[in-house]
This record gives sequence, structure tokens and C-alpha cells, in this order.
Amino acid sequence: MALLAPVSIVPSALVALVGIMAPAWACLLCFTTYSERLRICQIFVGMEEPALEKCENAFTAAFKGLSNTEINYDERGRLHDIFTQMAHSLQETAAAQKSYEEVFHAAAEAMKKDIAQLKEAPDCIPPCGLQEVSRRFRCRGCYSTLCDLPLDCPVQDMKVIRGDQAMFSCDVNFELPKQITYSWKFVGGGLRTQDQTYFRELAGARGNVARIRPAQPQHRGTFSCEILHEQRPLARLYFFLNVTGPPPRGETELQVSFREVLRWAPREMEMVEPWRPSLGELLATPGALTPSNQCLLAAAVAFLSASLVLLGWVFFRWYFSDS
Repeated sequence: MALLAPVSIVPSALVALVGIMAPAWACLLCFTTYSERLRICQIFVGMEEPALEKCENAFTAAFKGLSNTEINYDERGRLHDIFTQMAHSLQETAAAQKSYEEVFHAAAEAMKKDIAQLKEAPDCIPPCGLQEVSRRFRCRGCYSTLCDLPLDCPVQDMKVIRGDQAMFSCDVNFELPKQITYSWKFVGGGLRTQDQTYFRELAGARGNVARIRPAQPQHRGTFSCEILHEQRPLARLYFFLNVTGPPPRGETELQVSFREVLRWAPREMEMVEPWRPSLGELLATPGALTPSNQCLLAAAVAFLSASLVLLGWVFFRWYFSDS
């Protein structure tokens, strides 16, 4: 654990340093370089160190009023050009041997007016979404910020009668980039959630509108739509669909008709095997021993007896003749 101590000290030291330096981090330091500012003071006061330091402090102090300035992030390039033009103008003014305090103050006032002409960033629109159009650049620290809003939007509850159409519109109330894509997901079982680990992709869904028709009980659950720009998610919308009620009458009648069709549909023919009764089954059948059948049966028994006698006599002759 001792090895982690230096790591935890560094962020604290950086925070303290930023807190001390924050008043000096005005737009002047964001859009001009140290060499540019030094060059301007050198033209004003020469190369002597005490005079240069005094000029630099006056330069920074004149623009301290812009330290809390926030601008539209897309206007950074334009503001950088304005500061570049100001630096060239100050160099020309310094060559005329004018007082730098007055010149720096006038330049700062002119810069305030130019910043006021820049296009403002639109306000953040709750409740959710990564709203790039509302990104702002802060001169205090020279960094950009986005709306402090979650990526996941609140779940919208929807109710539809079984058999009707359910439609989801993946729209947000803030401006989106031109090239965006949509990804639809679903979790069934009546689960109402925003946990992405439960969702599965809906491959057939495209665009910002999805439809379920006809809605069935198995569609009860949460649908999710993710808006992406260059594979970066901008917002996730959720729709909990509750399918209620019995099926519509039209659907019931259709199901009845479908069952009737199945009932009268041709079925596969069954194989019928012929009846092969045994002698006992044949004699037990009512009406089997008719007078004609009795004569036939007696003839068959007599023939069988004569055959057995003849077979015995032949065997007897063969056996004794060999002896």
C-alpha cells in the first residue's frame, strides 16, 4: 500500500496548483503563446528583466476580466484569429512607444466586444444525451465542457392492446449531427430495465422508427434505441411495452377459420393390413362352422390322416429294407 501514496499525492498537488493559477488562466493565455506576449513586452520596455516582468503582469491583469469567459466550442478558431490580430496590432502600437498599461486595457475592452459577437452555444436540454452542440470552451483552464446529463434517458411506458400495432420513435429534443445511426435492442419477459447486459440486438430494426405488429404477449418488455455518431453513443432511449387485453375479434375469427381449414385438409392415408386369423380364431367366428365348411373340414382331417399313414408306411419299408 505504501507504493500507492505518491500516486494519490500527485492529483492533490495538481488540484492545488490549478486553484492557485486559476485567476491567471484567462483567454489571453489560451489563445496566445508566451513568446508572443514576451515579444510584445520586449518591444514596449526592452530586454531588462524587472521591466519585462512588470509588463507581463500588466498584460495579464488587463485581461483578467476574461478569465471566466465561456464561448461556443465551435467558435474557438474564430476567437484564436481575433487574438492573433490583436497581437500584431499590439506589436505595431508598441513600436510607437505608447504606454503599455493603456494599450493593454484598451485591447482587453475591444476583446470583450469581439467575444460578445461570437455565436453562443445553445443551452443544455434535459433530461439526457451527449449534446455536442452545447459544448462550451472555458477560458479558466482552457478546456471544454459538455452538459452534465446522463446518456440514458428515462424509460417511457407504453401500453398497447394485443393484436394492435406498437410504434417507437427514437427522437430527442436536441440537435443531432448529420450522419447518425440507430441501434435497436430488446429484453422480454416483462422486464423493465436500463441495464444493457440484458438486451439483445434487433437485427431487423433500422432507422429512428420501429414497429411491432401485431403486438403479442411475448413482446412485453423493454425496447432500447441507441443513437450513435461515428460509433460514439449520443443517447439511449427506452420504451417499456405492456401488451394487455384479449386478442381482437377479427383475430379470433381468423384463428377459427384457420382451424377449420386444418380440419378439412387432406391427411396422409393410413396403411390397412389384411386380416390373417389363426385356426382357433376362424373356428371361434360365429357362422364359421356351416354344413359345407364342416364337410370341408372333415375331408381335410381325413386327407391329413391318410397322408400321415402313408408317410409312416413308407418310412417303415425304407427302414427294414436297409436292415
